[in-house]
Amino acid sequence: MSEQQPIRVGLVGVGNWATYGHIPALKLLPGYQITAVCSRSIEKATATAKMFGIEHAVSRVEELVNLADLDLIAVLSPAPEHAHIVKTAIAAGKDVYSEWPLTTNTKDSEELLMLAENAGVRHFVGLQRTLGASSLHLSQLIRERYIGDVRSVRMHVSMGSFGPTRSASLEWTIPANNFSHVLSIYGGHFMDMLFHALGKPETLSAIVATQFPMLTLASTGKEYPNETPDAFMMMGRLADGALFQIQIEGGKQNLGGLQIEITGTLGDLKVLNERAFVTKHRDVIEAALGDKGAWTSLLLPASTKLIPCSNLDVSVQDLAQLYAAFGSDRHTGLTTVRTFADAVELHRLIDAINASSQSGKSVSVVGE
Repeated sequence: MSEQQPIRVGLVGVGNWATYGHIPALKLLPGYQITAVCSRSIEKATATAKMFGIEHAVSRVEELVNLADLDLIAVLSPAPEHAHIVKTAIAAGKDVYSEWPLTTNTKDSEELLMLAENAGVRHFVGLQRTLGASSLHLSQLIRERYIGDVRSVRMHVSMGSFGPTRSASLEWTIPANNFSHVLSIYGGHFMDMLFHALGKPETLSAIVATQFPMLTLASTGKEYPNETPDAFMMMGRLADGALFQIQIEGGKQNLGGLQIEITGTLGDLKVLNERAFVTKHRDVIEAALGDKGAWTSLLLPASTKLIPCSNLDVSVQDLAQLYAAFGSDRHTGLTTVRTFADAVELHRLIDAINASSQSGKSVSVVGE
């Protein structure tokens, strides 16, 4: 494929995140072309294709992956469907993107990683916040020792959703087997972002909790026992010796969003956002150097901006940054995106968090 030829994408799933997130993100990038959409409902696929000017609309994944004019399959369906679709894409020799969670368990994700590596296809996973401009800037500041050696970090993430009432759009998160809850979704996205910037955890102690024992579906009023975690806290030590503390909770009524405080030997950093996801505002990074330094907001360097300027939701811009990085990787042969290997590592971390919570003991986090 020549440098000028766009990466031709087929989307599997035409839900809200496809139309609100992926399609606008891809249309922002000149290096991509959405060629096909796939949905179990051919009516939905056809309507989406017509709305966004997409050439092919199909109802079977097998038909999608065998289209000759596709380079990349983007798997946007709920987590329980990922494994089968990703396997089908890999078998067809296509590069593949999957939403996070990659699958509903570590074993299946390990299998997908092995299959993708054996097939020699490129693969990446939708941990887009880690590739957002603010997150890249934070990583750069830590790497360049802007505040010296990191001594400790504390992160709090909260959202109004995943409380006692579930909207119709989140009905699919109720079954525990779907692996789609506060620990897996929000924990996955924000832990990946934080540990990518600061280094991996070495040991941790965690409490995973279900604080809302019953869930009410807003559309029907029907109640369900809550089988999934809606909050967790953990603390531990990073590989370089720094201490960390993380709290993530759903059902937050006030003052939600993101707050990160990082203590260094030369100063301090804060990362702030009024919303965890779906926000028009980037994370704000503030710094104070020295013993009594004044807090100053840091400007984003141009090197962190991988996409054209737009008015898209920042969460969608983060997704566009991920796609832009993949396009660059495909050309250079480097790997800067979050891959299935990163997803497997995150699955193992979540397993360790659950193990610590269940045992009441500190556990080691050992990479493989």
